[in-house]
Amino acid sequence: MDDKQVSLEQQIEQKRKEIYTDSYPMSIGEIINLYQDGELDIHPEFQRTYRWSITQKSKLIESILLGIPLPSFFVAQRDDGVWDVVDGLQRLSTIFSFLGIYKNEKGELEEPLQLIGTKYLPALENIYWDSSIIPSSTSLFPESSSLTKKLQMAFKREKIDIKIIKKESDSNTKYELFQRLNTFGSSLSSQEVRNCMLIMIDPNIFSWLRALANNQNFRETLTLTDRQISEEYHTELVLRFLILKNTQNITSSMLEDVGNFLTSEMINIFTPESNSSENSKHFDFDSEEYIFCKTFELLNRALSENSFKRYENGKYIGAFSLSIYEILSIGLSKHLDNYDINNNNDIKKIQEISMLLPTNDTFREASGSGTRASRRLPQFIELADQLFKK
Repeated sequence: MDDKQVSLEQQIEQKRKEIYTDSYPMSIGEIINLYQDGELDIHPEFQRTYRWSITQKSKLIESILLGIPLPSFFVAQRDDGVWDVVDGLQRLSTIFSFLGIYKNEKGELEEPLQLIGTKYLPALENIYWDSSIIPSSTSLFPESSSLTKKLQMAFKREKIDIKIIKKESDSNTKYELFQRLNTFGSSLSSQEVRNCMLIMIDPNIFSWLRALANNQNFRETLTLTDRQISEEYHTELVLRFLILKNTQNITSSMLEDVGNFLTSEMINIFTPESNSSENSKHFDFDSEEYIFCKTFELLNRALSENSFKRYENGKYIGAFSLSIYEILSIGLSKHLDNYDINNNNDIKKIQEISMLLPTNDTFREASGSGTRASRRLPQFIELADQLFKK
């Protein structure tokens, strides 16, 4: 056996030692009890990202009633013993919604799910779980009915497979698993997946990041499409700003996959207790928010919606440029002490940097078509620092 093969086996053995799992079947009734007892966290905050249609929800209930096996559910055991749902969020929230026990992120009961007819069970049309939960606004209509007790019992006795990541596992395992399960073949954007991971890390940090993404000056400097906004690209831009500004000695090898780099650094920064990353040890939320807000206030004052467009032949043209965003926002953030929003000369300096940037040799070379981020970003960060020095 050659050295490379031995090395691979050693790597596999080491990683397997970091993951402790268990697996066993559990009835839907037992899962319901765990949820009602507060022993299962399905992160209702995710519903802002995950939205199943009524057709998808009805098909899930149909599958359970027909005894069709569901894919495994993945949960991670927290230190307090509560299970964090890693995969199966929509399926579980649909089940709980059908039973009329689903609570939103404010802890308020949501209106129970009313089904529609499906291919194999058209009689599901207008069906509720139980007559006691049919909203008063619909109970007057004879077509609204409920499952029989016999069907309710059969429903709750159906078994599902639960795979548990035990608390002894490496602390980042559940985030890694969540990313993998929700990226391959998923309709979610990379940032939508990161948003959900961040909620799992700390909902307050997620709210803080979203507040920055909705900062008025920041939004006024962007010229993004509705689709980009709906896919949370503006939130990714905030995260990109924070990470690139704070990561020391970025190398090409770190950037072979920028998406993975952003995800791993996000986890490093916001879960400092679980790793040794230098970036995670001194993240000052108040300071970072001040820097972010002042940076984009200056850019908005100087350039407004042209902040991240290309200046050519005496005017700004084209759509939002990520390359220009990386240079102007990171460069200015590193030299904020030298720029005053009430100083016209400082505002003119920012405008001058913006207009001359497309003619800069380093920028033109590194931002050319087909240039990989692993080559572009290290040069851009150095260039950004040079341009805004006084």
